[in-house]
Formats: sequence, structure tokens, C-alpha cells
Amino acid sequence: MHETSLAPAPAAEPTRAFSAEPATTPAAQDAGPASGPERPSLWRSRNFLLLWTGQTVGELGAQISAVAVPLLAATVLQATVFQISLLTFLAWLPYLLFSLPAGVIADRVDQRRLMIWCDLGRMALMGSLPVVAVVSDLRLWHLYTAVGLTGVLTVLFNVAYKSKLPRMVEAHQLVDGNAKLSMSKDFAELIGPTLSGVLIGLIGATRTFLGNGLAFLISAVTLFLIKEPAGSGPVEEKDADRAPLRVQMTEGLAFIREQPILRKILACTTTSNFFVMAAGSIEVTFMVRELHAPSWMVGLVFSVSAIGGLTVGALTQRISRRVGTARIIWVSMAVPGPLYLLMPLAQPGWGVLLYGLGLAAFSANAVLYNVAATSYQQSITPTRLLGRVNASFLWICYGAIPLGALTGGLLASLLGLRTALLICVLGTWSAALFVYFSPLRSLRDMPETAPGNRG
Repeated sequence: MHETSLAPAPAAEPTRAFSAEPATTPAAQDAGPASGPERPSLWRSRNFLLLWTGQTVGELGAQISAVAVPLLAATVLQATVFQISLLTFLAWLPYLLFSLPAGVIADRVDQRRLMIWCDLGRMALMGSLPVVAVVSDLRLWHLYTAVGLTGVLTVLFNVAYKSKLPRMVEAHQLVDGNAKLSMSKDFAELIGPTLSGVLIGLIGATRTFLGNGLAFLISAVTLFLIKEPAGSGPVEEKDADRAPLRVQMTEGLAFIREQPILRKILACTTTSNFFVMAAGSIEVTFMVRELHAPSWMVGLVFSVSAIGGLTVGALTQRISRRVGTARIIWVSMAVPGPLYLLMPLAQPGWGVLLYGLGLAAFSANAVLYNVAATSYQQSITPTRLLGRVNASFLWICYGAIPLGALTGGLLASLLGLRTALLICVLGTWSAALFVYFSPLRSLRDMPETAPGNRG
């Protein structure tokens, strides 16, 4: 599942949500695997470093708002548990409504410019919250509006971003690039929530959104500084060759249906996202109202959770080689599951950190799973379908997220926060069954470039 979002990020990218970033450049496909020291390093790629820097700052801003949004609603606006879960629902609903047309847009326009405008729009929306609070009373409907519109821009940004990244790196750099971006997310998870808790304590929840707006501005500047070589834009199609819009919107789905392993990955990720966001929509409320944790401790819990992903992110390539690049997909989903139970078992006081340990286990799973699954998808998707396949994955995987958020709020309202969390973590663990009972179980490694990938 980053992907910057106002809501807590979902399963398997930090994430906690699956990231579909398919295909390589035609040049990378033709080159075949390089060997040893002849392979260029991403540390020497100016464009990738700019993208990486901007995304790291953007993820940091997203983690600040992931804590600040529900805390603002719970403490300043006195929202109910269900009203707070609606914020997560509104943040992710645009994936269900706009992902497929966003894929067509991303395949037709300059993706870098689209990303810049999305960043500037999100900066304005986040900056409006403290401005409104100063000029007049901030109301819950204004927070809902800002979250929902930011979600629309985030859909456009993420589809364009996922379509742009594979064109910036060579085929053999995909795993390394994905691992570095995953580490950025976990670094943001390590620093962002604690920073958010401190800022909320010092300047208040509303003013904290100035930092989120600044992060979007920095991301826009780094994208502006990227220098693109000729021919790096979207694949052009003549008007006469274009299929009707309805057909274009479903081409990505048709491709996924033909790939048995992708179908299993899609089912696993969608199930995980549903239950993780059900938990994510109530986790801050659980810590504040059930465990009586102050804002700084809530931030500390999320920072502790990032340690698992950050540590594993640094070792991703080594772990994948030892376990197997295909086998790691189902192993990473199945093995950490029992540790998720620490979350509903958390207690007041320092026992709140049990929640962080459970999240750390999930964060480690998310990094390994995302890097392996995303790299496989990138290797088999035709370049011309980049945006549409990305959008199809986002439509299904992220489309389940608002439904999960509503489910979390309803379960908590009916059964209580702790019981709802127990159901959510068991549901998250159950997602491993899809990839365990799949062709992946008979494979150790994936090919670097699958034979079915054609431009």
C-alpha cells in the first residue's frame, strides 16, 4: 500500500498498502540482465535521487497527518468513533471512484507535470485547515472536504507516479529501487508520528498541518528539478488507434485476469488492505480512549512500529536471495501473523508499546511482500499498459480500503474497540492463504524479466 494519504496507510505499503509499479522501459527489457560491476548504481541517478528525496519528504508529511487527522477530530472537534472512521473512508474512497479513469489520464498526459499539480493542490488543501481555524471555527465538514479532495489528487498522483518510476530505472534496478522507496516509507513511519505527536503537543493539532503542506511543496520542487530524456513520456497512441474510453479503462483488468499469480497477489493484498484499514480507522481512537495514551505516546507507538520495516528494508535483497524471490511473497505474509495479536492485547501505560511491536511485525511483512510482489508485477506488464494496470490494482486493492474503514468503525461501535481489533488482525493474517495456496508455493525465485513482457 505510499502513497501519501491523510489516513493511516494500509496493508502492505507502509504501504501497509500494496504498490503496483509494473513494467520496465523498452530499453531495459532489451538489455537483459547485466552482471557484476557493470550495472549502474541508483546512487548515480540524479533523477531517481530527486524522486526518492521528494517521496521521502512527502511520506514524512503523510505520517504527520496520519496521526494529526484523527487526533484533531477526536480531541478538538469531539467526533464520535464512527465519525472518525469516516475520515479514513473519505481518504480512500477516491481510489474506488477515480482509479480507472486516472489510469487513462496518466497514460495520455505528461505524468511529471500531473504529479506537480497534484502536490500543489494537496498543499493548498492542507494549508486551508489552519487558515480556517484562525479566521473562524473549524468544523468537521471542512475536515471531511479537505480529506476527500486530497484523496482525489492522491489517486491521480499515485497512478502517475507508479507509471513514471519504471521508466526511470533499468530492469535490474527495480528491486533496489523498490527497496529504497520502501525504506523511505519506514523512515517516515519512524520519525513522522513522533514528530507529529510533539508538534501537536507544542502548537496544536490544527497548526501541525502546516508541516504537511510544506512536505507537498518540497515534493513538487524535486519533481520540477527532474530532467527527463527525450522519449521518456507516456506511449503515444494515434486518435484512430485508441479504443473507446470504457474499453481502455478495463484493459488493465483484462491483463490481470490472464495472469494466475497476479490474481492471487491481488486477492491477498485486497483482503489484507480491507482488514488493516478496518484496524487503522480505529487504532488511534483505541489508544486514546481505551488505553488513555497521550498524543506523544501515540506517535511513539507508530515510530516503534516503523523499526521492523526499516530494519528489514535494509536487508531486503539479502533476505530475498536467501529465502527466494518468489517464496518470500507467501513467507512474509504467513510467518509474522501471530505477532499481530499483540495489538488487541495492548494495555494502558507502557503496555501501549505492545501495539507498536505488533505493528512492527506487520511493517516488516509489508516491506518484504511489497518489494517482491511489485518487482514481479513490474517484470510482466507491457509498457503501454503501465497506467491502466496500475489503476486496476489501485481500484481493487485500495477500493476495499474505504469499505474496511467503515467496517472497523461499525465493529467498534457494536462490539467495542478491543474485540473489533482482534477480528481485524485475524482477518489480516488470513490473507496469507491466497498466496500460500498458489503457484508461488512451488517456486523459489522469479525471473528478472518475464517472457510475457512486451512493449
